[in-house]
Amino acid sequence: MQKISRTRYASSIKRGVAAILTTAAATAALVGAPASASAQDFTAGSSAIAQNLTAGSSAVTADAREGAWASRNNLQAQLDTMGPAAMPAKAAVDQAVNAVFPGLIDEKIAVQQEAARAQAEREAAAAREAEAARIAAEQAARFDSGSCPASADVCVDIDGGRSWLQENGQVVYGSVAVSSGGIGNETPRGTFYINRKVEDEISYEFNNAPMPYAMYFTNSGHAFHQGNVATTSAGCVRLAQQDAIYYFNNVEIGDMVYIY
Repeated sequence: MQKISRTRYASSIKRGVAAILTTAAATAALVGAPASASAQDFTAGSSAIAQNLTAGSSAVTADAREGAWASRNNLQAQLDTMGPAAMPAKAAVDQAVNAVFPGLIDEKIAVQQEAARAQAEREAAAAREAEAARIAAEQAARFDSGSCPASADVCVDIDGGRSWLQENGQVVYGSVAVSSGGIGNETPRGTFYINRKVEDEISYEFNNAPMPYAMYFTNSGHAFHQGNVATTSAGCVRLAQQDAIYYFNNVEIGDMVYIY
C-alpha cells in the first residue's frame, strides 16, 4: 500500500473538515426549505466528506483517529448552536467519520460513559465515606462511655442495659441493648478477658438451654451469648441475635472486657 505523507494526510483531513463545515452552513441556509432539497444537500455533503477523508485512509494511525474524534466533537459543538435545524448535518458528520473510522464514535462514547460511571461511583463512595465520618464524629461527640477505659475492646454498662465494641477508645459497634444477671445471679463487674468461644453452646447447668455464639469471660460460666434481652439472665450478658453474631465474629480470644 502506498504511503501518504503527514502533510498530504493532514490536507485530506482539512478537506474533509471543510466539507463538513459546508454541510453545516447549508443546514442553516436550508431552514424552511423543502425536505427533499435538504435531504439531497446532506447526502451530497456526506459523500464529499467520505471521499475527502478516504483519500488519506492508508495513513490511518492512532493519532489520526484521535484527530478525527476531536474534529467531530468540535463540529458537533458548533452545530449544536444552530438548534434542531442542524440535526441532519450532525448526522452527516457522524456518517462521514464512521465511513473512514468504522466504530470510532461508538467506541469513544462507550469510553466516555464508562469514565462517567466510574467517576459517579467514586463520588458516591466519597460521599458515603464523608457521611460515615460525619456520623461517627457526631456519635463520638455525644457518646457516653461511662467508666469504660480506652484500652477495653468490649464495654458493658449494666445499669444502662447497653454494650458496645471499641478500638482505642473509639466506638466501632453499638451501643446495643443487653440484659444481665438478676438479683442473686448478678453479672460480675470489673475487667475480664475473653477466654473461650463456642458457637453452638448449650448450658448443662440449665437443662441444656441454648447459648448460641457464646464468648466466655470468666472461668465460672459467665459469657456473652444470644438470648432474650428483655429479661434478666443467670449472670451472663445476653445479646440480640444480630448483635451476638457480630460480637462472635469480631471479638477475639484475649480481648479485654470491661463491665461496670
